[in-house]
Amino acid sequence: MAQLRGAESDAEFVRRIRAGDEGAFACLVRRHFRAAFAVALAICGNRMDAEDVCQEAFVRSLERIDSCRFPDRFSAWLFQIVRNQALNCLERLRVRGTEPLEEADRTEASAPESQHERRELCRLLEGALAQLSRTQREVVLLHDLDGWTHRDIATALGISEVMSRQHLFTAHKTLRALLAPSTLKE
Repeated sequence: MAQLRGAESDAEFVRRIRAGDEGAFACLVRRHFRAAFAVALAICGNRMDAEDVCQEAFVRSLERIDSCRFPDRFSAWLFQIVRNQALNCLERLRVRGTEPLEEADRTEASAPESQHERRELCRLLEGALAQLSRTQREVVLLHDLDGWTHRDIATALGISEVMSRQHLFTAHKTLRALLAPSTLKE
């Protein structure tokens, strides 16, 4: 979320989109996609659904750009759309009663053991993240994956900086316990 010096603000991009500048939306997507994906992943729990949610959320945000009342807080507005889309996705999956398909095997001839280990670690990490509350997952993914500050996280999620720090501390403690080497061997 941190902007480069001299870079246009989100509010300026929103103004340009409203004026018909198609390239301005692409700039906002590039700026916020990773963070939106982290929020979606925190709720959905798997990459494929999170990608779908992000695409739907960005389309919806473009369709409703005129309803963004505070363009300087575009990211918070966008993340609420992402959360709503993700919750809708979970509801559709619950109603359908199906399990998500496993990611297709992508084995490399040169190092199949390495690919297997990577998939296993990914599965363990996703399982550990699933043990956290939704807010803890969002904070961890935004902070650790995307490098957001607690101020930016607090603004985007509508919590205080202190709560952002507390959620991160608690989540890290839980993840360390769940991913401890003695736990992984079982």
